[in-house]
Amino acid sequence: MKKNCLHSIKIRPLSMDDYKIVLNWSKDDIFCTANGWEKNRSEEELYSWWLHCINNILEDFIRMGIEMEGNLIGYADLANIKDNSAELGIAIGERTLWGKGIGASSILCMMDYASEKLGITVFHAETHEENMRSRKMLEKIGFIEISRIGQEEYLGRENQLIQYRYNLHH
Repeated sequence: MKKNCLHSIKIRPLSMDDYKIVLNWSKDDIFCTANGWEKNRSEEELYSWWLHCINNILEDFIRMGIEMEGNLIGYADLANIKDNSAELGIAIGERTLWGKGIGASSILCMMDYASEKLGITVFHAETHEENMRSRKMLEKIGFIEISRIGQEEYLGRENQLIQYRYNLHH
């Protein structure tokens, strides 16, 4: 896979030093609603959750930070890692950066990381029918819609879930 990262974006491990930034994201109700975060969490609760995120070593899940120009701007997840496949997730915490193509570039960086470090060649993703930004981003990258299974609340309303797949060796 060719290097798809914008030179200003990199994937890196998360650390406790990122907590202050995450705390800011947690105060943005629109970010919280869009990413399924609980609103109005206490700082203590958020701190212990973040500690858990950083120290939680699971065989089938990896959460990495997305950094742009030296600043943490979001995170990317690989979940249900099995053999050569994983489910990809992303959250851009700085809402001022939404809609600028940074999510797509960040996903491509995470895909580079996953294929180089873990040998992952099949990526799955899921989003809500009403989340047009996410759907357009996945389709722009080359993800193919494979099913519409399940419902979930999104921005306060029940929403159809859409599953996507991307195969590096198509």
